[in-house]
Amino acid sequence: MRPFLTANWRYLAMLNYPVDPKLVSPLIPPGTEIDFDNGQTFLSVVGFLFFDTRLLGFPIPLHRDFEEVNLRFYVRKKSADTWRRGVVFVRELVPKRAIATIARVFYGEPYLAVPMSHDIEHKNGKLKVEYSWKRGRKSESLTMTATGEPQAIPAGSHAEFITEHYWGYTCFRGGCSEYRVEHPRWKVWNADSFEFSADIAALYGEQFVEPLSVKPCSAFIADGSPIQVLLREQLS
Repeated sequence: MRPFLTANWRYLAMLNYPVDPKLVSPLIPPGTEIDFDNGQTFLSVVGFLFFDTRLLGFPIPLHRDFEEVNLRFYVRKKSADTWRRGVVFVRELVPKRAIATIARVFYGEPYLAVPMSHDIEHKNGKLKVEYSWKRGRKSESLTMTATGEPQAIPAGSHAEFITEHYWGYTCFRGGCSEYRVEHPRWKVWNADSFEFSADIAALYGEQFVEPLSVKPCSAFIADGSPIQVLLREQLS
């Protein structure tokens, strides 16, 4: 199947917070259910870079390289005798209005276009990743540091649960929409420090203030890879 979008995703900074499933249950697309890791499910704040972005194989001028910061949680859907493990997005920030419009129209994703920037410092075994954005007069950011080399993700680990969900699900046109994201297995740095500075209530909703105001249970940076987003399928 020809991919809808191809790109390189790099320096994925991930903060992961346990969340009461009841909080996200109103957002679960029909036909899917919450996915659990050792009895818990999670909200993840994820910031990363898009490089060499192409739609249906064609580069879009001035829209190839940009940032994204999203809030997501984890679901699964039964398909034949296997489970498809996926994510549902609460909010996705990008700096390009055209990208946000395409994602909303064709995939039903909750994208918002805002001014964004990034600062990546990676040398001498030290890594700093910062994603910043503005909403009105408010400046917000996600920052993370790490040292050393990225490590392979152990099978069955928490990091595997967070990174190895290859499907996207949305409530779209009164039903459930599904698409696959393909990429090789990533490596990760465990974070030495992190900071998430945002007006959570205004950005995501009052219900997310409490779970996102505590210390996350994990923080790491994935190195990233080339990716493909396949065409969406309307399931119901």
